[in-house]
Amino acid sequence: METVVTSEAISSAAIDFSLLSLFLRADLVVKSVIIILALASIYSWTIIIAKLIKMKKLRQLENEFDEIFWSGNSFEDLYETFNYNQEDPKSKIYCAAMNEWKKSKQGKAISKSHDLNSLKERMHRSMLVTFNKESELIEKNLTFLATSGSTAPFIGLFGTVWGIMNSFQSIAIAQNTNLAVVAPGIAEALFATALGLFVAIPAVVAYNKLTSDLSKYFMSLESFIDEFTTIFFRQLENK
Repeated sequence: METVVTSEAISSAAIDFSLLSLFLRADLVVKSVIIILALASIYSWTIIIAKLIKMKKLRQLENEFDEIFWSGNSFEDLYETFNYNQEDPKSKIYCAAMNEWKKSKQGKAISKSHDLNSLKERMHRSMLVTFNKESELIEKNLTFLATSGSTAPFIGLFGTVWGIMNSFQSIAIAQNTNLAVVAPGIAEALFATALGLFVAIPAVVAYNKLTSDLSKYFMSLESFIDEFTTIFFRQLENK
């Protein structure tokens, strides 16, 4: 009896449970699940790092914009300054409004109340169009994180179920419940589950973090649109 136990122990110890071995030993379905999750993880981390860098840059550009905008220079001077900065959404929004103002100003003076209201509507519409375009660019690929966070655990679970089915098939074929027969399939199953969680957890955390930061940033842009419109037309009406 002692000899049998020792043989089983040696057989179990001889099994390689490294990640590469688990992958190579898995069947086509489990391999496909692992590859899909690995690619999803790489792409998710690429998006996460790119978005974090982007948010840092946007905050820096916003601080620079606010410092220049509130420096007391005229709107024309500010336009000349911000028109060269095509990476800052706030600068683009400001220049879109000023471009509409310059078009309306050409050829006639704006003094009537009706003309002012019409100009205000056009400028506000131009800023909103620019805001929507910039928002769409900033949020690009962000939904992939939400998709990965919600689907990766289920993809991993599919690989888990398939691996356990293989384990039961191995038991039935070998007619042996020895750990050496069952362990490889269970290990593959657990590997798929762990990989699914490895993809989902960072994706969900990053998505919540980024959406919260972007929400605050977009609120800042919307506040600027309203604030700039108020200041600009107050000065225009006092002329």
